[in-house]
Amino acid sequence: MSNYLIFGGTREGVDLARALSQAGHEVTVSVATDYGALMLEGLPIRILTGRMDVSAMRQEMERGGYSHILDATHPYAAEVTKTIRAAAEQVGLPYERILRPDSQVEGECLEAATPTEAAQRLQALPGNILLTTGSKDLAIFSTLPDYQERVWVRILASEASLHQALSLGYPPNHIIAMHGPFSTELNIALLRQFSICTLVTKRSGRAGGFQEKAEAAKRAGARLLVIDRPQQETGLTLEQAIEKYR
Repeated sequence: MSNYLIFGGTREGVDLARALSQAGHEVTVSVATDYGALMLEGLPIRILTGRMDVSAMRQEMERGGYSHILDATHPYAAEVTKTIRAAAEQVGLPYERILRPDSQVEGECLEAATPTEAAQRLQALPGNILLTTGSKDLAIFSTLPDYQERVWVRILASEASLHQALSLGYPPNHIIAMHGPFSTELNIALLRQFSICTLVTKRSGRAGGFQEKAEAAKRAGARLLVIDRPQQETGLTLEQAIEKYR
């Protein structure tokens, strides 16, 4: 029996924790938010809630008796992944990155390398905007001159996310606080309800509802602006990780 420390907060983290705990292994999952912990409710595992720097990660790895460190964080959490890998190397524990397959777009879309570039591109695009990129990047899009009139944001219904949006000046009636997954039909309804001309998303893969958003934009006649992943990574898919470590 092995003792795994999983860094999660994603659907992959939940599925990996479930599979390894069901196989009889000891599993601890570290998540940054209360919502991440909520996703793990009911599993026979230990949950650590709260963001950790490299020092805190190293301390947990040293005292936890872990055999492996499994990084199932979001594909856009590049700095977190770098920190987890560094901590694992410092304490000499095996590290594995769990990859989410990339998303392919059928048909035309606009692309941006970063959220900052996406915000710059939006300045030249007319019409209302729906952001589905989470609360982390809201400050970047608040640099748009008319963001309070034409930008709607879809974020998690958490106190932290709502506080972030409101403190940046996004009007309450432009904030859609919901937990996914979101169907194509629901995405279409939101695009039509708010007369959205541009839907902004990340290549979040199937677990992040990317295909449903892309299809909704196509059917609603909205532009799709896609923010690329921050880096190319090597590692295992969820299925490969379950097969290897179970």
